[in-house]
Amino acid sequence: MTSTYHKDSQAIDRLSPKQFAVTQESATEPAFDNEFWNHHDVGIYVDIVSGEPLFASNKKFDSGCGWPSFTAPLVPENVVEKTDRSLWMQRIEVRSTNGDSHLGHVFPDGPKEEGGLRYCINSAALRFVPFDELEAQGYGEFRSMFKGVVTDNGEKQ
Repeated sequence: MTSTYHKDSQAIDRLSPKQFAVTQESATEPAFDNEFWNHHDVGIYVDIVSGEPLFASNKKFDSGCGWPSFTAPLVPENVVEKTDRSLWMQRIEVRSTNGDSHLGHVFPDGPKEEGGLRYCINSAALRFVPFDELEAQGYGEFRSMFKGVVTDNGEKQ
């Protein structure tokens, strides 16, 4: 996969104050009060700054934490893990590779049958691309990963 994704200053200029605080200043949005924590549509989540594909709805699960949680990145190369020693603790921060956006953190308490990881991600760092728009928005290569899934318009893939 050839990367055409980068930190886009125009995209940064369009961010809401919350999106800017999360992606550029490593803030955290409130639990249970964010766009995607209880979102169940079929599609992928991309970096709001660079557009790089990050997570897929078929790897999303309800962890009960109040933020979108995923078992694995869609494209592992698009996610970077860094040690975070803020707030008097050590955690593993997750950032987008090309956009350098703060996404959230990864924890070792996810579903064991899916590898045991929980990528706890801020909705404000994401843009959702519905299954039916993948091709039109340039993410058609990911359509095949949803074989057998019923999409939001009731069609089975």
